[in-house]
Amino acid sequence: MKDPYSILGVNKNATDEEIKDAYRELARKYHPDNYADNPLSDLADEKMKEINEAYDEIMNRRRGKGSNTYNGSYQGTNTAFPEVRSLINQGRLEQAQEVLDGVQPHNRTAEWYFLNGTVLYRRGWFDQAYTSFATASRMEPTNPEYRNALNNAQRQAGAQYNPYRSYGNPAGMSGCDCCTNLLCADCLCECMGGDLIPCC
Repeated sequence: MKDPYSILGVNKNATDEEIKDAYRELARKYHPDNYADNPLSDLADEKMKEINEAYDEIMNRRRGKGSNTYNGSYQGTNTAFPEVRSLINQGRLEQAQEVLDGVQPHNRTAEWYFLNGTVLYRRGWFDQAYTSFATASRMEPTNPEYRNALNNAQRQAGAQYNPYRSYGNPAGMSGCDCCTNLLCADCLCECMGGDLIPCC
């Protein structure tokens, strides 16, 4: 592989942000969607692959090899979507979703569904995240990263709708709920001519 910095057209002393900007600019220029039904499609695919590999190599060198397990961090992972993973790591979920939404449906790979699910999961939309993770796992059933994410989303989605879940007290009622109920009861007692109920 050629020098990854020269592929992205940046200096070795460039900041991470400068490298990301260079990557984004090249990705916009050579993205396969721009060359659909075009004789240059194969060349664009090769160039995009080279750009992705160069970006990954630079990030790997700067941050060290990362784990390929689902923990919300994607450093050093070999991927077709390094920009999306970088945005997720930075907590820039809206921008990550914008990039994902720009991928045509027929080009959406298992990794696309995994990353889409990750954005949804980080936003707390566990049901939708589960659906995306399930699709990624169906497309690549032997991928442990996708399976782990699917299991996490399944647990979260189940907990979200558990009618017996309590929030720190056996009745499942918060302090605010308790006060609200007492105030309502107080109003009813006043209407009925009863004594006031003191609120906590």
